[in-house]
Formats: sequence, C-alpha cells, structure tokens
Amino acid sequence: MSDPNGYELLDSGAFQKLERFGSVVLSRPCAQAVWQQTLPKADWQKVTATFFREGGNQWRGRDKLPETWTIEVDGTKFQLSSTDFGHLGIFPEQRDQWRRIRETCEEYAKRNGRPARVLNLFAYSGGSTLAAALAGAEVCHVDASKGMVDWARKNATLNGLEEKPVRWIVDDVTKFLERELRRERQYDLLILDPPSYGRGAKGEVFKIENDLPPLLALLGKLLSPQPLGVLLSCHTPELTPISLHHLLQQQFGRTSGTVEHGEMQLRGAANVLPLPSGSFAWWLA
Repeated sequence: MSDPNGYELLDSGAFQKLERFGSVVLSRPCAQAVWQQTLPKADWQKVTATFFREGGNQWRGRDKLPETWTIEVDGTKFQLSSTDFGHLGIFPEQRDQWRRIRETCEEYAKRNGRPARVLNLFAYSGGSTLAAALAGAEVCHVDASKGMVDWARKNATLNGLEEKPVRWIVDDVTKFLERELRRERQYDLLILDPPSYGRGAKGEVFKIENDLPPLLALLGKLLSPQPLGVLLSCHTPELTPISLHHLLQQQFGRTSGTVEHGEMQLRGAANVLPLPSGSFAWWLA
C-alpha cells in the first residue's frame, strides 16, 4: 500500500510522467517516456499542476500548489516547492542510493569504531547528506548554490539533524577540493551527482564530459586509508551506467574493491512501468 505522505510514480508515457508527492499530483516532461501512457486520459487530467517547456519553462496550475509542502521517503522528510525549472527539491530516483548510504555508513561505524567521514558534492537539497547524517556519519555538504544549501539545511532541521556534524559549504566544487587537499583532509565515502553543465559560485563553468575525469582524479587524493567507497550518479543521457562504471574502475578499482552500476528508476505500484531516470555506479572498497 502506498504512503499517502510519500512519493509515487503513477504513470508515464507520451514523453510525460505523472507523479504524486504527498497529496500533490504533477505532470512533467520526460524525454525517456517514449511508450504509450497506461492510465486513461481522465486520470492525467486530475493533476494539481502541469509543467511544460513549450514556449519556455512554465507551470499550468502553479497557483494551486502550496508554497512549500513536506513529504516523507523511507522515513526521511523533504520540504518541496515548485521551481522555475520544474524541479521540486527532491530526486526520488535516488532513494535506493540513499538507503544504501545509510546501510554502508552504519556498517562502517560498527566495523571501524568511528563514524564514516562523508563528502557530498553537487549536493542539491541534501538527500544523500541526510541519509549519511541519519546513519551517524560526519558529513561535508558542498553546492555552488546558496539557495540550495539553505534548502538542504531546512531539510536537516525537518529531520532533527541540525545538531549533527554537518559542514554546509557554498563553493565551486573543484576550488573547494583543491583547498581540502592543501588542508590534508580525508574522507571515507565520496558522493557526487554532477550536472551536465553548471556554474560555480563565481561563474566557474562545469561541463561534465570535460571536467568529470580530472575531478575524479582529484577526489582520489582525498580518500582515507580506510575508504568505504565512491558513489557517482548523473542524469546526462550520454553517460550510461557502463560509462560511469569505466570511470570509477579506472580511477578507483584498479587495485581493490568492486564496481557496481545500473540505471536509477522512478517507481510506483507493481503494475506501473518503472521509469529510467539517470545512471549510477558504486565503487565499494
């Protein structure tokens, strides 16, 4: 039975996805949904609001949306809000990764007698940060957008984590890592979800196809002697799960550990077609 306060994929097809976030039902574009919609048109017309990109990004029915609302995914609370880009402050396709972050951080603490030190880059509204902090890890959360870091801090407060050891950093990722290297800081678990294209806090440009390999090389220098692993995910269509596997294998997996890879998915009830939504790869030391 679905959680009325949670997330659920209701249907997809005809380049759209129909999702429920608590009591709010939204239709948004989805380039991967090349198949036909399963639910009747009447169900798609019951939406709270629709986001579309024809003629520029815009919402139809945005006035029906609350300014903010809260949902819960696997016991973690998220504050949501409609943005001009169609995002809401959560990527539910990451829920399997969040669950695994919690599990691996808890196991690491038991095995090593200390909390895992976690670095979360391009950290958005903090789903991975929350997962690690809920498992007792020490977390460094880095994003170039002050607004997103503030949003992530609100999510931490929603989950009673405001007193936990989380460093909240607004900075360009590469510049921050270079400073961490000079400080000789080390981390046990590295998490990154880079955009296809982004701008740093001072206008620095990030292009994933050019900047990801040197970024991973830099991260390799920040790994602790007792590493837990590296989680790399992205929504860039050209970077498939196998692409991410090869990147992590070359940078981290030559001498030890295993690399797993796959597609992230949005899911609903058993009869709802899962919707592919990006790629991930784990190097587990």
